[in-house]
Amino acid sequence: MITAEAIKTTGETIAPYINYTPVQHSPYLSQLADADVHLKLDCIQKTGSFKFRGAMSKLTSLPKEERKGNAYAASTGNHGAAVSLGASLLGMNGKVIVPEGTSPAKLEMIKFYGGDIEFFGTDCLDAEARAQELVKESGGVYISPYNDEAVVCGQGTIGVEVSEQLEDIDAVIVSVGGGGMIGGIGTYLKSIKPNVEIVAASPKNSCVMYESLQAGKILDLPSEPTLSDGTAGGVEEDAITFPICQNVIDHFVLLSEDEIADGLRTGLMKHHIMMEGAAGASVAAFLKDKDRYNGKKVVIVICGANISQDVLKQVLA
Repeated sequence: MITAEAIKTTGETIAPYINYTPVQHSPYLSQLADADVHLKLDCIQKTGSFKFRGAMSKLTSLPKEERKGNAYAASTGNHGAAVSLGASLLGMNGKVIVPEGTSPAKLEMIKFYGGDIEFFGTDCLDAEARAQELVKESGGVYISPYNDEAVVCGQGTIGVEVSEQLEDIDAVIVSVGGGGMIGGIGTYLKSIKPNVEIVAASPKNSCVMYESLQAGKILDLPSEPTLSDGTAGGVEEDAITFPICQNVIDHFVLLSEDEIADGLRTGLMKHHIMMEGAAGASVAAFLKDKDRYNGKKVVIVICGANISQDVLKQVLA
């Protein structure tokens, strides 16, 4: 069960492996909105992404007899790097299935952390199906990027840390792909402060979770290219994160590519923080609705730092 207690316990289990990341006050955003704004810097998590929390949670939950052989992942980069590093720390082999068009910077990162790469399909759902097929054929374990209780509990440890670092939070803004991060954070924070507002941010070019929530069921929809590549792609048909998102998300913000680019520039130039598109989307969601947060204490989750050189040049130009 994904409960606040389970998330707290997970935090204790993975503490020896992960970085306890800081919260940084943002004078710029605070003044802009007449609010008290803080950035949760999981961009300096190991592998440069929050995904390492979920990967280590799942890997450390495996019985010792299963901590051998291959750990398979399907990923556009961050989850693959996280599983690759986590597997190597536990003496396993990381095997990562990636869709065509994955960021070269993130492919390099997967290889750096010891992962073997196979290209398959054009979407994360294609890659996920292939990874699960390989587990059936060859053995090993499949580490889902979000559709797993242990993974969601791992991502939720961000919420545990934020609650220890700040009091009286009014709103938390989180980028959304499959829903594991916002599901875990929302589950924990609402357990200690039911009125905290959980705000989701997604690119208009790939907003499958948003459209699914609107429809009341998981939809199979195409995605267009987006700067927020870490949140791009579909949602598994049986995703456990869907009902969690139904319960915890209070407000959803859809963003154009120009808005995400502006969010990235704000992080890069006003805060001097290296961040990727998914993190820029969270900043952009705040900028788009800044009047909503007048007088409130807000946390923006900066979920990753893995931006390619080409995208960085494009955004700053």
